[in-house]
Amino acid sequence: MKEPLLISACLLGVNCKYSGGNNALPPSLLAALEARYRLVPVCPERDGGLPTPRLPSERRGDLVVNRAGEDVTEAFRRGAQLALETARREGCRLALLKERSPSCGSGKIYDGSFSGTLIPGDGVAAELLKEQGLAVFGESEIERFALIPKH
Repeated sequence: MKEPLLISACLLGVNCKYSGGNNALPPSLLAALEARYRLVPVCPERDGGLPTPRLPSERRGDLVVNRAGEDVTEAFRRGAQLALETARREGCRLALLKERSPSCGSGKIYDGSFSGTLIPGDGVAAELLKEQGLAVFGESEIERFALIPKH
């Protein structure tokens, strides 16, 4: 039985990105993941109640605001909680999430100024998943990630 892997749905080609598009992984990388893992897709932003498409959002400390200045923190928190519940239900210990996202970013996120400036930090869902013991990776680590041995 394959190990379950929580994965950002946009990386699988689901059109749930804020712009209405996706961040689909190249077929060869997706095939390497599918050979090793049972993929469990989540989109914390959509699942938290935000529409697709939607205004881009960025973290400002503990808050998440969209480009119009509206506080969308609660939707991000709801989505993060749902992602955690999915991870627990499916037995996921690993998560491959979209880098730089205010939900899924791990290690670096945009600074909240909508200027494209990156700062150290995690998205709301990535932060919660890490707090609950999941190992969270971004898509730039996928080659290494696909080689993680099964336990």
